[in-house]
Amino acid sequence: MKETSGELYQNHALEQSEESKLSVLWSRLKRIGSLTWKNPVLLTSLAVTGVLLGTRQLALLEPLELYAYDRLMQLRPSLPPDPRLLVVEVTEQDTASLEQWQSREQWPMTDALMHKLLSKLQQHEPTVIGLDLYRDIPIPPGNPELTQLFKQSDNIIPICRLGDETTDGTPPPESVPPEQVGFADLAIDEGGVVRRALLFHSADIPEGCNTPLSFSFQLARFYLEKQGIEPQTVTLDEQDEQDEQEYLKWGDVIFKPLQPKSGGYQRADAGGYQILLNYRSGDKLADTVTLADVLEDRVDPSLVKDRIVLIGISDPAVNDLFFTPYSSEGDVLKKMPGVVVHGQIVSQLLSTVLNERKLFWFMPEWGEVLWIGFWSLTGGILIYVTRNIQQLLLAEIVAIGLVGGISFIVFLEAGWIPVITPILGLVMSSTGVLAYSAYQNQQERAHFARLLQEQENNLIALQGMLQDSTRVPLTTQDDEDDDKTLIADQHEVTLSEETAIAPSPQQGNDSTAIWTPDAVTSPPAPTVKQSDNPNLLAGRYKINRVLGSGGFGLTYLAEDSHRPGKPKCVVKHLKPARRDERFLAIARRLFHTEAEILEKLGRHAQIPQLLAYFEESREFYLVEEYIKGDSLSDELPVDKRMPEEQVITLIKGLLEILVFIHDHNVIHRDIKPSNIIRRQTDGNLVLIDFGAVKQIQPQQKLDQEHDTQEHHTVAVGTRGYAPSEQYAGHPTLSSDIYAVGVIGIQALTGIPPHQLVLDSETGEISWRHLANVSKEFAEILEKMVRYYFMDRYQSVTKVLEDLSTLPPKS
Repeated sequence: MKETSGELYQNHALEQSEESKLSVLWSRLKRIGSLTWKNPVLLTSLAVTGVLLGTRQLALLEPLELYAYDRLMQLRPSLPPDPRLLVVEVTEQDTASLEQWQSREQWPMTDALMHKLLSKLQQHEPTVIGLDLYRDIPIPPGNPELTQLFKQSDNIIPICRLGDETTDGTPPPESVPPEQVGFADLAIDEGGVVRRALLFHSADIPEGCNTPLSFSFQLARFYLEKQGIEPQTVTLDEQDEQDEQEYLKWGDVIFKPLQPKSGGYQRADAGGYQILLNYRSGDKLADTVTLADVLEDRVDPSLVKDRIVLIGISDPAVNDLFFTPYSSEGDVLKKMPGVVVHGQIVSQLLSTVLNERKLFWFMPEWGEVLWIGFWSLTGGILIYVTRNIQQLLLAEIVAIGLVGGISFIVFLEAGWIPVITPILGLVMSSTGVLAYSAYQNQQERAHFARLLQEQENNLIALQGMLQDSTRVPLTTQDDEDDDKTLIADQHEVTLSEETAIAPSPQQGNDSTAIWTPDAVTSPPAPTVKQSDNPNLLAGRYKINRVLGSGGFGLTYLAEDSHRPGKPKCVVKHLKPARRDERFLAIARRLFHTEAEILEKLGRHAQIPQLLAYFEESREFYLVEEYIKGDSLSDELPVDKRMPEEQVITLIKGLLEILVFIHDHNVIHRDIKPSNIIRRQTDGNLVLIDFGAVKQIQPQQKLDQEHDTQEHHTVAVGTRGYAPSEQYAGHPTLSSDIYAVGVIGIQALTGIPPHQLVLDSETGEISWRHLANVSKEFAEILEKMVRYYFMDRYQSVTKVLEDLSTLPPKS
């Protein structure tokens, strides 16, 4: 059974608001695929991407990216303590109590105490001992014993310090060969944060610290060589003959060195052979004991046996503490002892070689450009799709969360990609497009204001001419011939498929001016040669039937023969009241202005698109999108009362369309049920029949137009739906609000508005006793239909706000 219009409304009424929003969003999403290089979204995105890439080249964003790296490191779950390491810390309590173990109070500890410490550790058979304490000069007593211990033990790795142009280095103990020494220098970023691990340097070996290998590298090398794994040097030149870079290969892993532009770095000092330090944790690297624990034999031997033992200072007074990515975690800045930092590097090397823990990897430069460009484009698209500020802020937050979330997931897989730069691209692009859109809207509003002013001026001129008692005759012989070609009753007339209705073609070499969106974007219209086919309007449109008629002319259902599939369209035939050149010149200007307004309003998903407009035989034609559906008049028969909840949904649907129209300062002027279509495809309301071009008809002809339900007045509008100021020819934005309110009253009462009684004293509509309606909703409707326009709602948005506060129906 065919679904009636009332049943269709019943099915869609409760979902109309949501579907309307979705359809608008979908229409905007579909327009994304048609972006051109001149589109502000693309232009802004490209400009923002270029600015950010240039800023990155100058390393201005490097501090922000490093800050993001630190935050990601803090968020990442920590690994459990490394069972291959033991850290022996010389704590603040130890340095304050040294007199307990040596002959006199002094720091650093004497060689005798150092000998005692190392000897006790050696008793428990560690794999290697790393001594992160400088022993470049003898500290008696006990120097001969300590020297002898160094000569006899090949598993003790002391440190030295590299020198530079301004400072001398610190040599290792004299009795230790260079191959058993490691330099303790760390790669420190600006701000004093250690994020990189320097494995070895390639500069000339300085005097004093004559080893190219770092302290951490030496400890890991000694441990792995005991397991038969030795470091190698490989050259990757199979795929790229120009790449003669030598890489460190350890086990099955190739350690590719950090580059100056790796990850968030742009100008990193990547000298020597560095990798990004993949910290194990921020607080618990490995088992830790103190100097006192070792000297007083409180250490479990299993904590030492077969482990790498690192000895260093954690006393803040000695100043061997460093900032790390974990330092900013919490309210108080924390520093990590140097011995622990070296232990982090050792643990990373062992875990990479033995446990397949991933080394940090980075995007290639072209990948980072695409990554940043993608999010810059996304920021522009968000503005393009989402026009509401609140929705935009929510979308921005979600997008920023996606950038951070993706970056964090990649970070968990040991990948470091830009974080702050794409977020800046997202925000800057959306801000740029928003600013451009605001400017564009301002220009469009100004343009609309000029169009509306021009429209009003033309209307005043036409009304004056129509009221002039000295007007020219309304018809000529040519007019009579033209009028014979088109005759229609007030009701819809259906023609046979073989019959086509069209005005008689112009004589001579006259041409038809026609505008379509395919040809240009705005008036004036180009000129095309008229077709020789008399059955096609403008040589293109085949008229199938008359949809309706009125004082302004006729409305046809037609086919567009120039488009694939010959889609249906609506052609409005507007016949000027007079044919003298002066009247036609003003009418033509009004027609062109009206067409430009309709073309812009047609961008809304619930307003028919203007497809073309043209003038032929001194008569005007508008070609609009065909909306398949039923008129709202079918849903509002006489004596049928609609439930309040459905009426509220109906009113909201109409007002949401008016928000767009009034935002352009345009007044519809003729809102009534017959000008509202329930679209068959989605059940949404579509507002049709805009315009003031009906004013090109004479007053007496308009006065003669009437039927049982709708009565036209001199001013554009319909009796019952048009307020008093519109009858007087001075409509305002609140005039449309009045019409929507009247439709709501009609739906609640089942009575046509022109049959409702007006209060003799106030002029207000008397209707509440005729409807079953809540007090709150009734007050909103009454304010919408106040007699005096200043007493009504002045903004559609305010009406929607009040409707949103209505209590839900139980």
